[in-house]
Amino acid sequence: MIEVFLQTLPFFGIIGLGYGAGRTGFFSPEATAYLTKFVFYFALSAMLFRFSANLSLGELFDWSFFWAYLIGTGAVYALGTIVALARGRGVQEAAVEAQCVAIGNIGFLGIPMLALLMGEAAIGHIMMMLAVDLIIFGSLIVILITGARDGRMSFGILRTIGVGLLKNPMIVSICVGLAVSSLTLPVPEPIWQFVSILGAAATPGALFAIGASLATKSAERIAVAAWLSFGKLVLHPAAVAVMALLVFPVEPYAAAVMIASASLPVAGNVYMLAQHYGVAPHRVSASIFISTTLSILTVSAVIAWVTTFMP
Repeated sequence: MIEVFLQTLPFFGIIGLGYGAGRTGFFSPEATAYLTKFVFYFALSAMLFRFSANLSLGELFDWSFFWAYLIGTGAVYALGTIVALARGRGVQEAAVEAQCVAIGNIGFLGIPMLALLMGEAAIGHIMMMLAVDLIIFGSLIVILITGARDGRMSFGILRTIGVGLLKNPMIVSICVGLAVSSLTLPVPEPIWQFVSILGAAATPGALFAIGASLATKSAERIAVAAWLSFGKLVLHPAAVAVMALLVFPVEPYAAAVMIASASLPVAGNVYMLAQHYGVAPHRVSASIFISTTLSILTVSAVIAWVTTFMP
């Protein structure tokens, strides 16, 4: 545990550095927004393209892995929804809270940190989970909120979801990389060097951006945020672990990566969705702040545990 904690400490140290820069005003909210755009649209996309271009679709997709992650995450998503509805919250707030307990910061924190701690072989598994989060659960929150407001499903909702996926650079970069790999298209060496250099900026840039964005988050509504953080940091990896280790025949290394990814704190894009739709943004903000702070210890503990059954 101590050894893994020391290995994860530099990653959280960069997050802390970003937080300090944002908290002191050295890094303004506008600067943070532009850094986030750079990482999201350029650096992280380059990293995902480079990794996916060296994978085949067969290596990336595994039915046992897919169902274990989908059902485990779906169970926690359903629990988050039920708890919110039982507290008298509406469908829209329930959809946002369910996103908090089920969707982790795989893109900005999981890819750079787990690739270094668990090896580059983890990237393919992480991309599979990222695709599930973005395509299935990312679409679900839009359907629930928009459907609750309109009172019905419409073609416009599906069109909004489709356009959103086509504009998401993570999805696009993975698809382009897999296309290059599947078609065995030659990639000139200068292009490889270009995406390698650009992708190398993803790790420090993403971690710093997470910290700087946390400086604008508050820890209000502690009780609900504490429950959502518990759901994300404890219940989500536990549910996924049951599916991957006991229900589906997921091979040990893939299961370890899945469980470690599920232990990550609440994703920042949940706040962007909550803010966009005007549904409980302060609650989500507090959940991101608390879960990210506590994850310094919880993620280290989970990684230390899963490494015990890694080959």
